[in-house]
Amino acid sequence: MPRERGEKVVATNRKARHEYTIEDTYEAGVVLQGTEVKSLREGRASLVDGYAFIDGGEMWLDAVHIPEYTEGTWNNHTPRRKRKLLLHKHEIVKISHRIQGGGYTLIPLSIYFKDGRAKVEIAIAKGKREYDKRQALRERQDKREADRAMSSRRHLGE
Repeated sequence: MPRERGEKVVATNRKARHEYTIEDTYEAGVVLQGTEVKSLREGRASLVDGYAFIDGGEMWLDAVHIPEYTEGTWNNHTPRRKRKLLLHKHEIVKISHRIQGGGYTLIPLSIYFKDGRAKVEIAIAKGKREYDKRQALRERQDKREADRAMSSRRHLGE
């Protein structure tokens, strides 16, 4: 049986980029049970409440919802459990130093399969204030209006 190639995105945390300022991102492997992998391959997962933390030199992913596999038996997984993330030790140390500085948190941005292996994109992020969110929305709206004006001007000139 040939191995899978490429990336297949399972779930993304779309609210994260609105709620947080993303400082840095890392790709981490995830320790999963068999039914969790099957459920992810069906494209079922939610990162809405998820977060990561470091405990005892290991990184953990918590509150990510991977629903039970429909064809699973009595040994199905629990939907919201702690899952170990696989990173190099020097990356974990670097991340822990950044977080201990204060004001930063670890949030999952997406879960995907890369060459058949489940991966999570983790971000070091800082929470945005309400006025920052409004300003970002205003900037995006202004850019969209400017692009529309330039586009209509270009079409009229032809």
